[in-house]
Amino acid sequence: MKLHLSSPAGRNAFTGYGDGYVAVNGVNYRKNLLVLPDLLVEDWPVSRFEDLAETHFAALLEWTPAIVLLGTGRNQRFPRPRLHRVLLEARVGLEVMDLAAACRTFNILAA
Repeated sequence: MKLHLSSPAGRNAFTGYGDGYVAVNGVNYRKNLLVLPDLLVEDWPVSRFEDLAETHFAALLEWTPAIVLLGTGRNQRFPRPRLHRVLLEARVGLEVMDLAAACRTFNILAA
């Protein structure tokens, strides 16, 4: 699916997604990413949902998010609560959704 959105210069937006990829600002990626409105982190060390650990969620606090959107691929999958407890303790919201919903929601929130 292609998304069409005009976003301010220097701001990230999902411009497409499909089986095994996302497009950010027109560039396709076939790996897991951290996408912030003004930053794209390509070297996130998690390649599979099963590899998520508490340290991965704790590392997100570096960017002082108000909310974290976790896109889990084609299907919505919830990580174990102990893994994201650090976000709860820091009063950071966590929304877990399938990839398509995460892309759309990010674009709305970042706009």
